[in-house]
Amino acid sequence: MKDLNYYLDKFGVTLALMQSLVSEGLGCGGSWCDLYFEDSSFADLLLRDSKVSAGGRHTDYGCGIRVLNGDKTGYAYCESTDAKALSSAARAAAGIAAGPAAGFPRDTRVLQVPDRYPMRRDWRGCDMAGFVPLLEDIEKRIRSKESSVFKVVAMLSWQVSDILMFNSLGEVSFDTRPMGSITVSVVFRRGDLTENKTASRSFRCGVEMLGPELVEELSSMAVDGIDARFEARRPKGGKMKVVMGAGASGILLHEAMGHAFEADFNRKGQSIFADKMGRKVCRPGINIIDDGTIDGNRGACNFDDEGVPGQKTYMVTDGILTSYLHDRISATHYGVAPTGNGRRESFRYNPIPRMRATYMDSGGDGTLEDLLKLAGDGIYVDQFANGEVKIGEGDFTFFVKSGYLIEGGRLTMPVKDINIIGNGPKALADIEAVAGDLKIDDGTWTCGKEQSAYVSCGIPSVLVNNLTVGGGE
Repeated sequence: MKDLNYYLDKFGVTLALMQSLVSEGLGCGGSWCDLYFEDSSFADLLLRDSKVSAGGRHTDYGCGIRVLNGDKTGYAYCESTDAKALSSAARAAAGIAAGPAAGFPRDTRVLQVPDRYPMRRDWRGCDMAGFVPLLEDIEKRIRSKESSVFKVVAMLSWQVSDILMFNSLGEVSFDTRPMGSITVSVVFRRGDLTENKTASRSFRCGVEMLGPELVEELSSMAVDGIDARFEARRPKGGKMKVVMGAGASGILLHEAMGHAFEADFNRKGQSIFADKMGRKVCRPGINIIDDGTIDGNRGACNFDDEGVPGQKTYMVTDGILTSYLHDRISATHYGVAPTGNGRRESFRYNPIPRMRATYMDSGGDGTLEDLLKLAGDGIYVDQFANGEVKIGEGDFTFFVKSGYLIEGGRLTMPVKDINIIGNGPKALADIEAVAGDLKIDDGTWTCGKEQSAYVSCGIPSVLVNNLTVGGGE
């Protein structure tokens, strides 16, 4: 169980000081004030040209203070937790959000939740040199599995953040957030042709994530399917049925639909779903979820960055739009409880609604093979890249990294150099079948909406009608 005293000592503050800072934050009449203390450690190692030739460590430390007054937000931060610096930041935030006076309770309440990502071995206590053999082993295994490997680049990185939060409800919350990631990029060469593949794994856990199983998984992922990449051709384009494979193709769900469910876009009338709450958006039986409660997941959060406990939020329930993704501001606007989606890149940033692990739940329409037979002819895609989405209109375009033609209900020719083009709400409405094979992808997904945030995504195999495939003539 995490101990409040550890975090108070870490930042050199007391409950009385935090109460005083909130009082100063509300001194010009704000209606809400919160404090966000952060102490983060980062490190990475890079293998290139068969040598671990680069690496480094750095830390980030400070506190962000936010004051709200209606639609006005005052935000200030300091890279020190000295009482004088904190007081100055609180007064600065207060001045930005000045308004009618408000008070706050003097009693404090410590919030605690189950820890979804305990570290058995803390990254901060490990010698980075000890990880060099692991990266070398990954490269050796990749080269042993495929003779056309030309270049391997592998990176191990980790981060551990201690977080302490306090707000004008008198709530205290605290958390230690680990993150370990390995990314492997491989260039293959056969004659005059080159192809590349990237494999990655990322988890909220300690050094215990590293081991022979992970090395084997990454090296296999890096070479699997490379023959198909070299054989792939650009198919004829047009409107057709598309089967999205389970797992990584969930990035289309994240980009084309998940962002449109974030409450700030809807509160401002910028999302295509702004007027669709409580309405049918897809066929019955489909559930779309944003989840902060998956143990060890890259998008997991014991608390969000406003001190709201992490939770599992059904955005679409049985085909009906039932919830947006809320921070405290949007929750107040809509008169609902916050969903634990207030997230920030660091103490330097104001929290905004962000996704965590976004996925569609398994359906009852059989297996991937059943969906291929139902499609008859079309395109199967299992990896997307370089997506573009217009939140207001819902239009999206995604480049296909890996896929196959579907002919007569079977996978045939590998395809490449195509785009999948569609509209988020229409694509939802055009879902014909959902298989029962949900897979959450554990890659190094990072969302870049104004700030960087760790996320994950997933989807079962899904058959969508009438998407446009941009291919050859």
